[in-house]
Amino acid sequence: MKKYVLVVLSFGFLAQGQMKPDIQKSEIVRIETELASDKMEGRKIFTAGIDSASAFIENEFVKIGLDYYKNLKNYRQEFEVDDKNANNVIGILPGISKPNEYVVFSAHYDHLGMNVRYGSKHQNEDKVYNGANDDASGTTAVIALAKYFKELNNNERTIIFVAFTGEEVGGYGSKYFSQNINADAVIAMFNIEMIGTESKWDKNSAYITGFEKSDFGTILQKNLKGSNFNFYEDPYPNEHLFYRSDNATLAALGVPAHTISTSKMDSEPNYHKKSDEISTLDLDNMIEIIKAIAISSESIISGKDTPSRVEKL
Repeated sequence: MKKYVLVVLSFGFLAQGQMKPDIQKSEIVRIETELASDKMEGRKIFTAGIDSASAFIENEFVKIGLDYYKNLKNYRQEFEVDDKNANNVIGILPGISKPNEYVVFSAHYDHLGMNVRYGSKHQNEDKVYNGANDDASGTTAVIALAKYFKELNNNERTIIFVAFTGEEVGGYGSKYFSQNINADAVIAMFNIEMIGTESKWDKNSAYITGFEKSDFGTILQKNLKGSNFNFYEDPYPNEHLFYRSDNATLAALGVPAHTISTSKMDSEPNYHKKSDEISTLDLDNMIEIIKAIAISSESIISGKDTPSRVEKL
């Protein structure tokens, strides 16, 4: 039986008077725990660990009931990097009245792998870069949002859910994806990167990279008016984050493709360290961020709002 709740929660309002699917904490914990587990071996591209992660995400898409992307025969978008096999994981919800207009939700599921040092003094040493925040948190959000919008079942535009590979070593997955889609048909991209820790503004907040480059952010803010959740402009302009994640290749083609994050880039203690484990995450706050993304995106998914385009590079 499907569970539904009134979206009052910490948002303090009922969005459009509708009943909304519940984003359950137990599911967020289950997915995040699996992706960040030691058995995934740090999810490094071209390893058995990332193959396990891909299989897990594919199985989640099967359970949700997503359709295949374009002419694919499964959820794997396969390609080669230096004669090595790699794959993104993609599923879609076809749009009702605007099936040829796309809204993308994305995250990267790869991370840094393992650091194995041999010898008796290293026998009990932590070897795995679990990447719980970077970016199992974003991948968990994409899976949760796929389930949410599948149950909501009213998307006028086609929604594409994609887990990219190879972000940590050059953005190979998102580059391949961008080269094989009509960028003019992509209305918006919600790239989700490191949302497992509190932002510099504490709970119930996140920032949007490249906020000034389109009105994507102001649309999201408008849709959350009356709640206690806030989307802010990127507070780390010197880090040039807009062109450092998987949104960059579509943004360069003019798509309002932005990354949503909470990572404190000037002081995140576990960034690219083996200490990036699930125990360091604020999962309750992460759930609120996922709910905020779901609610704030609905006017774009419904076709009511169309963000302005980004200037092409």
